[in-house]
Amino acid sequence: MKTMTMTRRALTGVLATFAVLGSLGLSATQASAVTPHAAQTAALPVVDMEAVVKAAQIDPRRADNTLTPGAKDSVLAVEQALQARNLLDARWVDGYFGTTTITAYAAFQRSLGYTGLAANGLPGATSLTALGQGRFTVTRVIGPGAKLQRDGYTINTRTQAMLTETERLLGFKLVLSQGSYNPGGDPTSAGTHDGGGVVDINIDGMSATTRTAVAKALRQVGFAAWVRNPTQGDWPWHIHAAAISDTDLSTQAQNQTGDYYLGFNGLANHGADDGPRIPIQTWEEYQRTH
Repeated sequence: MKTMTMTRRALTGVLATFAVLGSLGLSATQASAVTPHAAQTAALPVVDMEAVVKAAQIDPRRADNTLTPGAKDSVLAVEQALQARNLLDARWVDGYFGTTTITAYAAFQRSLGYTGLAANGLPGATSLTALGQGRFTVTRVIGPGAKLQRDGYTINTRTQAMLTETERLLGFKLVLSQGSYNPGGDPTSAGTHDGGGVVDINIDGMSATTRTAVAKALRQVGFAAWVRNPTQGDWPWHIHAAAISDTDLSTQAQNQTGDYYLGFNGLANHGADDGPRIPIQTWEEYQRTH
């Protein structure tokens, strides 16, 4: 009975495909030539990259196995593909992108020849597409873009676009006191600036009200941002901002963004978030609503 049901579904799908192709003016012969490929593509699950990357930041930081909303089906497809490559045990194929799945994904990245930050378990567009070959297609693809210089520091184009929009909201320019891709450059940063998406903002001359306004605007466009002061660590006053879902984030920065979603301050003490609380969204989510 199950086989018959599957056959009927397949036949329905093929007939529907022919109808669509016919409406485009293709003859039956032309339709026959492209239908197998179209039907095969339509049959593949779709993985939402935005959802997967978000889960890969949040899930490893959770104290329980709560799933990231909207990510389960996409994460399951990724985990099933990792299992098929003998990189993930079946018991971990559960829609939860925890530390075990991070480790498995990092192993897959290494199998592609990636090293360092490119093999830290956070899915990138190229590796995710490679993993999905024949198994799933990828939608809502995100990436950091090319590197560029700002205020004498290296950042990427996604971060630059986010900072530009923050400045538009505030009505004034921001100046960086530290950039991205700076491995070991500042030991007090604990590796958060080793990859992309993370910057420090110079707040010299800003009032407390202005500092809070800057942190809020950074959060609005998709940064996990906090006002840092000398009582918290060996650093001067500044605003620390990590671009959520930047696929070049270092592991430490990924941990910070995950903690931000869970209401923490992004510091080693795992304290409560001391910044302005607003609805959390990524840069891509912000763009879709503005």
